[in-house]
Amino acid sequence: MPHLTPLLTVMVNAARDAAKVLRRDFYEVEALQVRKKGASDFVSQADMKAEEAIFQSLQKSRPKYGLIMEERGEIEGSDNSNRFIVDPLDGTTNFLHGLPQFCISIGLERDREPYAGVVFAPITDELFIAEKGFGAFCNDRRIRVSGRNDLSEALVGTGLPFQGKGGRDRALQETDRVLGKTAGIRRFGSAAYDLCMTAAGRLDAYWERGLNPWDITAGIIICREAGGEVTAIERSKERPHLDGQVLASNHHLHEKVRELIEAK
Repeated sequence: MPHLTPLLTVMVNAARDAAKVLRRDFYEVEALQVRKKGASDFVSQADMKAEEAIFQSLQKSRPKYGLIMEERGEIEGSDNSNRFIVDPLDGTTNFLHGLPQFCISIGLERDREPYAGVVFAPITDELFIAEKGFGAFCNDRRIRVSGRNDLSEALVGTGLPFQGKGGRDRALQETDRVLGKTAGIRRFGSAAYDLCMTAAGRLDAYWERGLNPWDITAGIIICREAGGEVTAIERSKERPHLDGQVLASNHHLHEKVRELIEAK
């Protein structure tokens, strides 16, 4: 692991505190599924316990900073220029089904722009970190987006709307267009993880709509510090972490993927 700045140290410590909760509960889920109903309630409790661990850790270390948390909502701080944006369990459905692709996402927004990010996948033990101007890392290794420039060779990530959410038809149409022009699509079930996969060059691009700030703030700065381009899908939107839509890739593919997604 590279030398951590004081800010990243605070964020990593909070993520590791939450990971202790999630690891313990993750290994109970399979038995719970077999034994009785109520696994969803169990996961909701795990989510809330992890968020409480993060809240206590961040409040102790940075008491003046504001917070936006998935369960608690917005908490104003006396330092209005800094606020943590937290998802204690991104990939809840994966967690519920015993899949390891879930993570803890802690972003710091400074003056309403993503500034630092920590995404920790506790089962695979992958810790992604970045702070503006310092680069992006996975564990002890510097990461960079891929160098591919041929759309036909690109592996692209996305997410699809859950049952009951709007936008399904558009998402399926976009997915069909991308499948027809690329090497394939992957859906990991966690926006934060998808952004980190793009930052590490494992995915060449990623797009998704209908997201919340806590899903993507940390992943956006990690991807940007890895040399990636991260924007809203629609050119009229300027701030993807607030607009709820994101397109991430290397610079070679960004406009090519955007044009493919938006093609009529």
